[in-house]
Amino acid sequence: MVGNAKMALRTAGSVIVVFILSVSGGLGQFNVTYTKTSIFALKGSSVDLPCSYTYPSGYTVGTTQWHYWKYRQYNNEIKHRSEYSGRVEYRGNKINDCTLRIRNLREWDSGEYRFRYETIAHDTWSYIWRPASGGVTLSVTDLKVWLTSTMVTEGSPVTLTCRTISPLSDNTNPTYIWYKNRQYLQYNSSPWYIYSVSSDDAGSYSCAVKGHEDLHSPEVTLTVRYKPKNILVSISPSGEIVEGSSVTLTCSSDANPPVQTYTWYKRNVTTPKAPGQIYNISYIRLEDSGEYYCEAGNKYELINSSSVFVNVQYRPKNTSVSVNPSGEIVEHSSVNLTCNSDANPPVQKYTWFKKTVISPKAFGQIYSITNIRSEDSGEYYCEAQNEKGASNSTVRLIIVSGKQTSSIKIAVGITVVALVLILLFTFLWFRKRAPKSTDTRDTAEDGQGGSSHLYDTISGMAMTPNAVQTVDTDEEENIHYDSVHFSPFRNQEVSMYSTVQLPNKEIQYTVVKFKHLGVAPQPAAHGAEDPSAIYSTINKPRTWAHEELENP
Repeated sequence: MVGNAKMALRTAGSVIVVFILSVSGGLGQFNVTYTKTSIFALKGSSVDLPCSYTYPSGYTVGTTQWHYWKYRQYNNEIKHRSEYSGRVEYRGNKINDCTLRIRNLREWDSGEYRFRYETIAHDTWSYIWRPASGGVTLSVTDLKVWLTSTMVTEGSPVTLTCRTISPLSDNTNPTYIWYKNRQYLQYNSSPWYIYSVSSDDAGSYSCAVKGHEDLHSPEVTLTVRYKPKNILVSISPSGEIVEGSSVTLTCSSDANPPVQTYTWYKRNVTTPKAPGQIYNISYIRLEDSGEYYCEAGNKYELINSSSVFVNVQYRPKNTSVSVNPSGEIVEHSSVNLTCNSDANPPVQKYTWFKKTVISPKAFGQIYSITNIRSEDSGEYYCEAQNEKGASNSTVRLIIVSGKQTSSIKIAVGITVVALVLILLFTFLWFRKRAPKSTDTRDTAEDGQGGSSHLYDTISGMAMTPNAVQTVDTDEEENIHYDSVHFSPFRNQEVSMYSTVQLPNKEIQYTVVKFKHLGVAPQPAAHGAEDPSAIYSTINKPRTWAHEELENP
């Protein structure tokens, strides 16, 4: 019993000695040193927690542990925690280095970390750790971009700032790298000033710290509002536009806010052609040719696009023929026939035809006949042709006159005028001479139906008192008719039986008979007419007053 008690006391004494030595060694030789007690690192980066430890000689290191000192107890060894799986690496050894590396830092990695190790001495386990108040404090920070305004109007200033919540432990004065839409933009300090924003400055911005170029801050979007720009008009189809086909014009524009109204115009036409982003011409015609442009507008301004030319192609039309000289065409002269036509593309071929002649007469826009002849008379037309089709002109009649024609016409005209003048003077002379006839017999008799005839017999030749001639009706040479106009007259002396009529105008008819004088004289019946006499018959429709005038 006593022996056992002594043994127990001896053992207890040994434990007490070991504990005392351990405590005494911990105060003097067992030690853990943290190079940095506070570390600031970027989110997503890797960080080393530098650490070293010491222990007295005669001890060996058994186990090393890093603990996340969240609950202030050594029950959170990080290598056993799922959130650190694959991200932590013990880079120390079992001699004196206890450095820990944490990769791909996350915000929840922030906190205090402590190291402890186990040693073996005299075949017993001895534990040493620093006091609970000591360890390494890790702060995981993120880069952030600040904008004075995330939505600005074009031309306004804006400031971009890249920074962390706390200065980085390994870089207290970092150089920042700017990115736009994840593309490298420039090295710059922070803040970064843009004094006049343009629409090109709109986009998503992020930053990084030099040395950690792969660690970008979260993106911040800068929105720039601006009036319509880069307004373009496209034509479909893009090739040739043929009359009668369908054509679509489309207006596109860059604007923020987006374009709210589109309007189509044709150059030199005041009124709009159509609203909307798309303008469709289902059946395009010649008159649709011209320059077109669109107007795009948003809340800031209305802007016009540049114009595009719509070139409508068509076969020849309005084909016509002109003749030079334009007047009378005389035989052996020169004549130019010109063919005119409207076409797009321009007329490529002109062909001349003469009606009733199958083969073409000539080619080219102008057909010249240098020595024209009468057989060249006829109907001519031309055919105008381009790659879109052909068109014939209307027929033009060409008449070739002989050279003597003009002089003959002039001579005939002069002759006719001379004959008319001679007849006129002859008639006037007879009228002037009629009242002076020496042998006059006036007979007035009542006519039927209330009308009467006045006969004026004028001797046409000198005859003996006994000379008598008979009128042979077969030998009448000619009968002349004349129209005599009587004007009203008062108290006039007439060498014949005359009728005075109330004032009125009337057309009278005179019959003048000329007889051959070479017929043998024959006995004349009593009261027979003088065959050489000229008879004038004057019809008066109203009642006649007879006045007999004697010859002196």
